[in-house]
Amino acid sequence: MSNHRCFAAFFALITLSACTAGKRSATTAPTQISVLSYNIHHANPPSVANKIDMDAIAKVIADAKPDLVALQEVDVNNTRSGTTLHQAEDLAKRLGMKAFFAKGIDYGGGEYGIAVLSKFPVLETKRYALTTLPGTNGEPRALATMLVELPGGKKVLMASTHLDAQRNDSNRIVQMREVTKILSGQPYPVIVAGDMNAAAGGPVINQLDAHFTRTCSDCAPTIPVVNPRRCIDFIAYTKGKFTVLHHEVIPETYASDHLPVKSILQPAF
Repeated sequence: MSNHRCFAAFFALITLSACTAGKRSATTAPTQISVLSYNIHHANPPSVANKIDMDAIAKVIADAKPDLVALQEVDVNNTRSGTTLHQAEDLAKRLGMKAFFAKGIDYGGGEYGIAVLSKFPVLETKRYALTTLPGTNGEPRALATMLVELPGGKKVLMASTHLDAQRNDSNRIVQMREVTKILSGQPYPVIVAGDMNAAAGGPVINQLDAHFTRTCSDCAPTIPVVNPRRCIDFIAYTKGKFTVLHHEVIPETYASDHLPVKSILQPAF
């Protein structure tokens, strides 16, 4: 073979290798996943009675640049926020994400509950009703799960919940037991986030910690938004399946009565 033909063949081989490498990199699983948990207070800024400010909530989320979002206190087509406003779908459209809403209760002719947003393809969604003990007058609660596919084909189950808000832990303990049982039985790595209405060191978060790893240990407070004193909003994941690269409480004090929590996770699977 002539030198010219040898060179041409070598150049073609190098080009093919480069193209193949490029295709591999385009489908390789991400080195990090950004997760946000946010109780949005039905998009009502606490400082402005009866105002629904979807622009403010959307900006907070957009500025955080999350891949996955767990939302709590979400209104859907009710008289409080607007009978034609599906807050989860509205945010998803604004952010270029997919949404799944799970009802907690019927409210104002519509619904009120929790949601998950994802920038990744969605494979499956489920709603699980959580127990409210008889005689407690607790508000019904739920768990929302969304199975997503990462670039490269690996799958992650993202979950959002909002536990009972009463002073007594009774409902929260039962609900957290149900959440951890449901999620521990999943065949995929799990990220679970939400407003747990409980602080670290008590039986509710101890139950979470027995099955999952929180993205913070000495967690910064998330409520109230001005001079916050308690952390009740958490992100956690299946033990050993992620490494925490970053965790923060975002100091945004206008849009909601909770501060949003953001974590950046590196998959280890």
